Amino acid sequence: MKSKDYLAEIAASLGQIARSLDALAPSGGGADGGLGTADAYHWDGDAGQLMAVPKVSRVTLSMLKGIDAVQDILLRNTEQFARGHGANNALLWGARGMGKSSLVKAIHGDIIARRDEGFQRLVLIEIAREDLETLPALMRRIGGEDARFIVFCDDLSFDNGETSYKSLKTILDGGLEGRPENVLFYATSNRRHLMPRDMIENERSTAINPGEAVEEKVSLSDRFGLWLGFHNCDQPTFLTMVRAYADHYGLDLDDETLRARAIEWSATRGARSGRVAIQLVRTLAGEMGKPL
Repeated sequence: MKSKDYLAEIAASLGQIARSLDALAPSGGGADGGLGTADAYHWDGDAGQLMAVPKVSRVTLSMLKGIDAVQDILLRNTEQFARGHGANNALLWGARGMGKSSLVKAIHGDIIARRDEGFQRLVLIEIAREDLETLPALMRRIGGEDARFIVFCDDLSFDNGETSYKSLKTILDGGLEGRPENVLFYATSNRRHLMPRDMIENERSTAINPGEAVEEKVSLSDRFGLWLGFHNCDQPTFLTMVRAYADHYGLDLDDETLRARAIEWSATRGARSGRVAIQLVRTLAGEMGKPL
């Protein structure tokens, strides 16, 4: 084989290898290492990369029932932020299944759908609780980007021995670098103070200075400018949720039948919430041979 042919074959093989590696590489950023064009990302703390989320699992704002007061507050706060105005970090706390994470994702979807109303580009970044210690790296990654970012942590809480809350505390307020002006932090939790009550009581009972022992951890929640409480709903609100979901998915059921099924379903589950409502509607859709 001639040397030129041999070199050409090697070049072709190397090109094929390079293309294969490109196909296997994460798709989080653009070709130049920039942010990319997606509206939502997941932060991989171990790899230090933003992974694009092509389609966010969410419902529309109109489908969320029984949380009108907190919805209005969070929507107004997020709109202000998306326009480049002052806004607060938000902690959505309270009852399970009442739409805390659904509200964050629905508001983000609503604003990007109305971007022609003068909003800047708004990007949602989900971060796992286990990756909170890499928050400073994420802040440095997105702080210089020409966009506004909501960093979202779902089901945030801390147990004995955990120290990752310190990274979050530093980012929210008080650190040397602090939080970039183009970033807000939204979190959901079942605990108002992000730590279990028995943990607080244990710290108080064993510390030399009980007040100071828990202040560092409890003060984390104080760094959220907005505390939005979600509470268990009553039966009329639950029935309204069920009807809203049924109408949205085109389930042709009369009020009496739907009401009876909803009451029976909530009794067997021992709870009334938006999550329980959509679980019922999925069951009804299956019985009627309809997809959701």
